[in-house]
Amino acid sequence: MSPTAPLDPAVEVFIDALNAHDTDRFFAVLARDATMSDDGVERDLAQWTEAEIFSSNGHIRVETICADGLSFVADYTNTRGGSMRTNWQFVVRDGLIARFEAEQA
Repeated sequence: MSPTAPLDPAVEVFIDALNAHDTDRFFAVLARDATMSDDGVERDLAQWTEAEIFSSNGHIRVETICADGLSFVADYTNTRGGSMRTNWQFVVRDGLIARFEAEQA
C-alpha cells in the first residue's frame, strides 16, 4: 500500500462525490445493479448510503491506497459512529462501481 498510488478513476469519483455529499454524482458512478456490504454483511445500498453517508455527514480521508487502485484504508467519519479506521474494496466494471465493501480495519 502507498499513500500516493493512483486510485481507479471511478473510485476517485466515488470518494469525491461522497465527501461533497453529491448524491447525483455518487449514484452516477455506481452500476445500475451495484451491491455493497458493511463489515461482511450485505446491505441495501440505498438505505445504507442514506444512513451512513448522506444524512450523517459521512467523510472519507484516504490514508493508504493499494497498488491496484481499487482498495484503500481510510479514516471514515460520520455523525452516527464518529471516526473509525476502515478498509474499502471496489469492483469496477465498464468504468462504473459494481460493488464496494467497507469494513472496520
